[in-house]
Amino acid sequence: MTPVYTRTGDKGTTTLIGGKRAPKSHLRLDCYGTIDELNAFVGKLKVLCFENKKKDFRKIAAELGEIQSHLFGAGTMLATPPGREWEGMPSVGQEHIDMLEKAIDLMSEKLEPIKDFVTAGTNLINAEAHICRTVCRRVERILCNSKGGIPLNDFLMAYINRLSDYFFVLSRYAEHLQSKTAT
Repeated sequence: MTPVYTRTGDKGTTTLIGGKRAPKSHLRLDCYGTIDELNAFVGKLKVLCFENKKKDFRKIAAELGEIQSHLFGAGTMLATPPGREWEGMPSVGQEHIDMLEKAIDLMSEKLEPIKDFVTAGTNLINAEAHICRTVCRRVERILCNSKGGIPLNDFLMAYINRLSDYFFVLSRYAEHLQSKTAT
């Protein structure tokens, strides 16, 4: 069995895909590390949705599984230095943005217009969706700070922006679904 520890990062550097070493403080690592954090929270949200008895939440759980795959693709893109890309490498594209927009539109159709500030925590799924939204916004800020320093796929920034919108709408939709009788 290969040990989990390698000791290669003990002095504050890590290996990017392709073998190049980088300091752990590099914005590239901050980006994909925060995407990894977001992915962990999305996993928790997925479990909460899957365990809910309402069929709408089960559908959302499946959607969240797809989003996790997209986030792995985004992390792979950020962990791969220019020139080290490979055929079939996971990435984020327009089709992923389109999927989010379609999901946002479907949930929004069932929601009332916003009249007041939205507060997190009306139920567990709502609260977790807000956590995902805020971590996603942090990813977006880090990506903005890294522009120019890290070559970015044209779609990555748009995807992350849309994903935070998705979590905001999902938080409201969760509140809506929990206020209804069982579906």
